[in-house]
Amino acid sequence: MLREIRPAILILLLLTAITGLAYPLAMTAIAGAIFPKQAQGSLIEKDGKVIGSALIGQEFKEDKYFHGRPSATVAPDLADPTKTVPAPYNAASSGGSNLGPTSKALADRIKEDVEKLRTENPSAPVPVDLVTTSGSGLDPDISPEGALFQVPRIAKARNLPEARVRQLVMEHVQGRMAGLLGEPRVNVLALNLALDQVTK
Repeated sequence: MLREIRPAILILLLLTAITGLAYPLAMTAIAGAIFPKQAQGSLIEKDGKVIGSALIGQEFKEDKYFHGRPSATVAPDLADPTKTVPAPYNAASSGGSNLGPTSKALADRIKEDVEKLRTENPSAPVPVDLVTTSGSGLDPDISPEGALFQVPRIAKARNLPEARVRQLVMEHVQGRMAGLLGEPRVNVLALNLALDQVTK
């Protein structure tokens, strides 16, 4: 019996060392060498301080900034750990709301968001990505239409010509990956940083 168990234990240890240690370390080293910025989380720095990641959205509430998509992520309620509270862009709790198209709570929230956005820019249709959450709740990008919709509010808050803010948006539009995959998008954090540079 020991003769059968010993090879099984040796193979288990060998495969654990290969797949659990050698392979992950090799992939980490290769990723760090080929894609150093991405391997470190695509972090964005300002004045030598990390202020965010190009891969994870942030909540911007002030009128002078572009706002991202709504986020459905949550965190435990400190007052009652059995409950959760909204925690926008919480990377530790990535996920959607799981509310379906027939959900009254979802319909009410979207209706409220649309009405609020219409007060900002009554002459333009509200882009869908400004009132719907992404599957991860962490989306750092909005559509070019979503960014352009916010131009009047930001131009007014910063006392800038709308044409200048619109130009800034167009400078930050990223096309489809390899010209085929995905949709054109604008990274909200990068756009807001550029906006701060313009109004310095």
